[in-house]
Amino acid sequence: MSKDRFTLPAAVFLVLLKDQKVLLMRRAKTGWHDGDFDFVAGHIDGNESLKTALAREAREEIGISILADDIMFAHLIHGLFEDGKEYFNVFFKVSKWLGEPCIMEPDKCDMIEWFDLDNLPPNVTESTRRGLEALETKSSYSDFGF
Repeated sequence: MSKDRFTLPAAVFLVLLKDQKVLLMRRAKTGWHDGDFDFVAGHIDGNESLKTALAREAREEIGISILADDIMFAHLIHGLFEDGKEYFNVFFKVSKWLGEPCIMEPDKCDMIEWFDLDNLPPNVTESTRRGLEALETKSSYSDFGF
């Protein structure tokens, strides 16, 4: 009997909120959903907490600093995507940070913009769309693809 266990990748998603608006970035030049809007997001590195990963991604992608106490869990998605990849996507709301969001990785993003929560662009990634829907319904867990 094999002792190998199933492992599941995890990604964190930053729901940055200001004045009833949410910050989204448009993906570019990555080969994955280029032209679609997404939350600031990224994979968990080894040996880091979810909150640490979120703060790191915020710093790397949009140049802001977030304190762990200002990060609030919002939603967990367990998804099996059409390409066969299975993920835990963990969404956190943040409404307090230091710095002004700007594009720090122009090789992955060509635009960031604040959108009214009731007037979002139609071209968002599946995870971002599902995360936004969960925020609206205030649910803490969802799954799909199974």
